[in-house]
Amino acid sequence: MLAYIGLGSNLKGPRKQIEKALRALSEAKETTLLSVSSFYQSKPLLDMPGPNYLNVVCKIETDLSALDLLNFCQEIENNQYRVREVKWGSRTIDLDILLYGDQVLATKRLTIPHPEMINRAFVLLPLFEIEPGLKLPLLGPLKGLLERIESSDVEKYG
Repeated sequence: MLAYIGLGSNLKGPRKQIEKALRALSEAKETTLLSVSSFYQSKPLLDMPGPNYLNVVCKIETDLSALDLLNFCQEIENNQYRVREVKWGSRTIDLDILLYGDQVLATKRLTIPHPEMINRAFVLLPLFEIEPGLKLPLLGPLKGLLERIESSDVEKYG
């Protein structure tokens, strides 16, 4: 199954945190890392205190179910000392499953497509970079979603 995962960090060497998480995804026997976007920098959501974030989106092929992929992503976060104190607060690493094939899923633990991705330029811009012709289940063409949001506060980073 093809899946897209958004990764973000703003603590303890954000670039190294993202690279470590990508390495974990690429080394797992159940996943194959197919492509990774450039790094993008953005301010924290809702003017939360903390340093700017770095974000990427990656495309993987996986044999894991959506919930098993979520468990694996959370295992990566735990291994990198992710702390969940404040919603949308600073973090060492965050992995969000954005899309899982063409599936639409709404459970207590997981909603796919990711419900907030359409509002986040730091997700849509890197996703567009690696998959410009993508059509999202329920949401339509990625290009149309990107055209309707403000993206001037997100920029490619190094």
